[in-house]
Amino acid sequence: MPNYSDLTTTIAAQAKAREDALPVRNESCRSKFLFHRTPTQKVCLFFHGFTGYPNQFLPLGKALFEQGYNVLIPLMPGHGQAGNWNRDRPTPLPTDPKVYQDFALHWIQQAKALGQQVVIGGLSGGGTLCAWVALEHRTLIDRALLFAPYLSGNSITDKLFIKLSNSYYGWGGNPELAIGYTSFQVPALRLFLDLGTQLLKRARKAPAAPMFLFSTEIDDSVDTNDHKAFFADALKLQPKCWYHCFDRSYKVPHTMMTIGEGNRWEGILNFMVKAYVGGDLTWTEVEEIGFRLTQGKTFPAIVAELGLSKRVSPDLPAMITMMDKAAIVQSRNPSSLDTDA
Repeated sequence: MPNYSDLTTTIAAQAKAREDALPVRNESCRSKFLFHRTPTQKVCLFFHGFTGYPNQFLPLGKALFEQGYNVLIPLMPGHGQAGNWNRDRPTPLPTDPKVYQDFALHWIQQAKALGQQVVIGGLSGGGTLCAWVALEHRTLIDRALLFAPYLSGNSITDKLFIKLSNSYYGWGGNPELAIGYTSFQVPALRLFLDLGTQLLKRARKAPAAPMFLFSTEIDDSVDTNDHKAFFADALKLQPKCWYHCFDRSYKVPHTMMTIGEGNRWEGILNFMVKAYVGGDLTWTEVEEIGFRLTQGKTFPAIVAELGLSKRVSPDLPAMITMMDKAAIVQSRNPSSLDTDA
């Protein structure tokens, strides 16, 4: 086995050589690596979105690097390639899920050599890939972060179109100015729809690695009701699963990772991720903290009462402020918010 310094140098050099040979569209599409000088307790591995690019995870990656973790953000298969793509010369995106699955397992093995525990995360199609790992290879990772995972389309019409069409589709916008791709063959997206359907069923009967799933109420690409169902099923078999859906008032888009792609609450999202990655609480314990806060107790006092000090991340208070604590109270006492009572 090469030593740690040689390994990190080789990983970066091999990625650069691959991407020089493509070549890539621009620097935002290049794989990004943030390595400490020695192995770290946790290594964070991120998979960007369908038609997206590695820079989608750079702000979060930097935040976790500052927490002391190594970070890898590889370019996904078929993505980020320079070219004049159109209906006659379509973007070279995979249509076989095994291409992505083999890619994920390869990078997890790379990450395992750089630290003690591997945390994976992904946006949209990348989130679907993370969910697959969490359910089918849960022992390989410590936990997974699913950002608006593509488990199904936003509407029946979307689902039927993606399921049945073999056409070439454009997101819109100027492809010359876009960072990632603006068009794709529908079968390249269909593989995530099919995989998501399988995962929704799988979560009902198979335990997963701990997962934190993020949704947003204004998502126009995926079905947040399926997110909620997926979380509810996963939680029954894995108590360390968490869930958060951004209220529509925050106007968080499907591309939720950066300010540049429309999420002005990028910093809050990063705090919530750090609360999960840096702690070790069950969802029941998180809700209990939220419930006791409604009773006028302070966060430090609650943590001490529950004996959770050693398992709570310093970033958890930011996470708790985003929770719907009124809903927690109502779930425990349905009549508590009844105005006629």
